[in-house]
Amino acid sequence: MIMATLKHPSLFVTLVALLVLALFVAPTSSTSRKTLKHHPCPTNGFRVMLHHVDSGKNLTKLERVQHGIKRGKSRLQRLNAMVLAASTTPNSDQLEAPIHAGNGEYLMELAIGTPPVSYPAVLDTGSDLIWTQCRPCTRCYKQPTPIFDPKKSSSFSKVSCGSSLCSALPSSTCSDGCEYVYSYGDYSVTQGVLGTETFTFGKSKKKVSVDNIGFGCGEDNEGDGFEQASGLVGLGRGPLSLVSQLNEPRFSYCLTPIDDTKKSVLLLGSSEKVKDATEGVTTPLLKNPLQPSFYYLSLEGISVGDTRLAIEKSTFDVGNDGSGGAIIDSGTTITYIEQKAFDELKKEFISQTKLPVDKTSSTGLDLCFSLPSDATEVEIPKLVFHFTGGDLELPAENYMIGDSSLGVACLAMGAASGMSIFGNVQQQNILVSHDLQKDTISFIPTSCDKL
Repeated sequence: MIMATLKHPSLFVTLVALLVLALFVAPTSSTSRKTLKHHPCPTNGFRVMLHHVDSGKNLTKLERVQHGIKRGKSRLQRLNAMVLAASTTPNSDQLEAPIHAGNGEYLMELAIGTPPVSYPAVLDTGSDLIWTQCRPCTRCYKQPTPIFDPKKSSSFSKVSCGSSLCSALPSSTCSDGCEYVYSYGDYSVTQGVLGTETFTFGKSKKKVSVDNIGFGCGEDNEGDGFEQASGLVGLGRGPLSLVSQLNEPRFSYCLTPIDDTKKSVLLLGSSEKVKDATEGVTTPLLKNPLQPSFYYLSLEGISVGDTRLAIEKSTFDVGNDGSGGAIIDSGTTITYIEQKAFDELKKEFISQTKLPVDKTSSTGLDLCFSLPSDATEVEIPKLVFHFTGGDLELPAENYMIGDSSLGVACLAMGAASGMSIFGNVQQQNILVSHDLQKDTISFIPTSCDKL
């Protein structure tokens, strides 16, 4: 076991650097939201527990990040494909099958139908549609729970072609009810019939059931990254997402550390007002008309230590063609920033971190430092994201990941082409609260396992 004191110029933190877990860290405008028919939601709101897709596996923190990066490659391809399609198509309405973000890193447990049938679903802030695989299935992937049979539910109903739910679909046809196609950027796709059902959230005495939730009953589903769950719950800004259908003005989530065995939480409604947003940083949410589902951040710059990086402010602006900008995403593991900005960040981290750069380990991360075996003190610069309205200084464990077996400490960030993404490792132990009426987002430091 290695004992190391990781030093910030004004702060010393002593950590036990882990045999296997290896935590090696120390910090040194909008338009109104479109809604469909209101679905009644209890006054006090409700909460849903989340668990990471790798929970329960014997993996180090670095290994979990590596797995997430591998899974995230297809997601990044999808996100880039979305931007490309939107920017190169003169009229986005002409797209036969608009593309969406798809898979994710956190699963939520819910139940569908009457009687309720439980299933795990991917939580995705980058798309809108709620869907699960349904019988009869012409092509379905292997899922962890039995496939939902709408004929066995007394509360299932097909959506008519003239309904507001059907018209909210980006692509639909009319045959035996409203039929949809929802594509995720590569060859991944779900298609089937749009229906309404009773969804049940929570467990035991805290269960909450909500009627008439529109969802995709997927009869033909294929693609990469879906097998971890039996469907997907979109939490995007579009009218088909769960938060929009519930007509909830607020929702938040709080993610426990990626290597923590305790569950994370999604909070909807008034019960999510755990803390006053004045305790953290509140910044405006921006909108991109060509990508209306995403939550765009008003990111202005980044500092490493006391040095503000030489990044043009326009770097994180949304372009006229819909490209660029910075989104927050629960389904992407690490943060990716525009290539030139990342080059500046990487250069400054190397300058301020008095350790040799590791060039031999295959970690999958762009920047790692070699840790001397006899090190008792390591200086790590602080990392600050400058948003309109306030600065967010991240705790060191949200951006530096160490592994004692490899003898490295790595920056959990990477370079992006165009759009930047604020990933879930950077969001750990922060209550991320969305106010959809004010179009703001708040970052409130929180012990998520205590919520």
